[in-house]
Amino acid sequence: MTRMRVLLTVGSFTPEYGGPAWSVSQLGVALSRAGATVALWAPDGSAKTSSVIADDAPVTRLDGTIDAALAAASPDVVHDNGVWMPFHHAVAKRCAARGLRRVVSLRGMLEPWAFAYKPVRKRIAWLAYQRRDLAVADVIHATADSEAASFTRFRLPPPVRVIANGMDVPDHPIEKSRSADRTRVALFLSRVHPKKGLPMLVEAWAQLRPENWRLIIAGPEELGHAAEIRALAASRGLGDAVSLVGPQFGEDKRRLLQEADLFVLPTHSENFGMAVAEALADEIPVLTTTGAPWAELVSEDCGWWVSPTTEAIAAGLRDALSCSDERRAEMGARGRALIRNKYGWERIAQHMLSAYEGGTRTPGMNPVASA
Repeated sequence: MTRMRVLLTVGSFTPEYGGPAWSVSQLGVALSRAGATVALWAPDGSAKTSSVIADDAPVTRLDGTIDAALAAASPDVVHDNGVWMPFHHAVAKRCAARGLRRVVSLRGMLEPWAFAYKPVRKRIAWLAYQRRDLAVADVIHATADSEAASFTRFRLPPPVRVIANGMDVPDHPIEKSRSADRTRVALFLSRVHPKKGLPMLVEAWAQLRPENWRLIIAGPEELGHAAEIRALAASRGLGDAVSLVGPQFGEDKRRLLQEADLFVLPTHSENFGMAVAEALADEIPVLTTTGAPWAELVSEDCGWWVSPTTEAIAAGLRDALSCSDERRAEMGARGRALIRNKYGWERIAQHMLSAYEGGTRTPGMNPVASA
């Protein structure tokens, strides 16, 4: 049986690029293990050098131009992750010229909040090429029903497949520090970007001023947002109760997860939220907003899912911080079971291969199929 050849493209594989760098590289590994021949490419050349991709990953790392990558990979399917950037348009043009099947993962970039961010630039791109490029894709990939619904409002022809991101669940959860007299930790671990809702979180923390708790904000910053958050925390007199510690990778990241009693992502908009899945896999209960598609936090009793407002976040925090350590540990265990049972990479890879194989377009039709 011939192995399907897949080229995965994304803006960057650097850790600072956030969730897509991790999820796309891990998808590549999962597809390879499922029987595909996989190559990775990014326009900045980071597929060759990034620490996000394990040295022994069963994938081919490509650099150079998209033309060179296509020649080297000789793909049956090109799976392009993201929209807006000029290289996505280049990928679309090359696939059309070569008659290659093209799958586009939206990666949250057409969500209402994201579409309204820098709207003039996006409106120009939409009219110049982006709408047309999406219209001629063979398959659109969304990671949640809400993201699929955001796409269908544009009334474009391609079918949509809803396939969640996957998550590797370690055989044993991370060992936690559980001394009774320790200061508890609420952890934000994501990009420090206006989309992530950090001003609401800091304001909520200032309202509560919980005793024996610290809020740690970790992650690479964008647009000078870290300075804005530091200034806000200082203006509210939070002092050492709120710490911004910058990007954390490898052992430093694991140490933070080990210390965390609660994970907080007060986001305005997420197509999936890899940070949420990672925290749950490590048995950390999560508080996030309805801007992220995690209603299962409530249905599976492993966290809090609140409106993206300061008041709702404060109310959720009040409940989460007042729980006993035992209650939070029980919620964390249920979260780990959820990720293991529903979001394992083996299952996700099979769904994605099915999308690659069945990606034929029916003009005028836009069914949403949940995988």
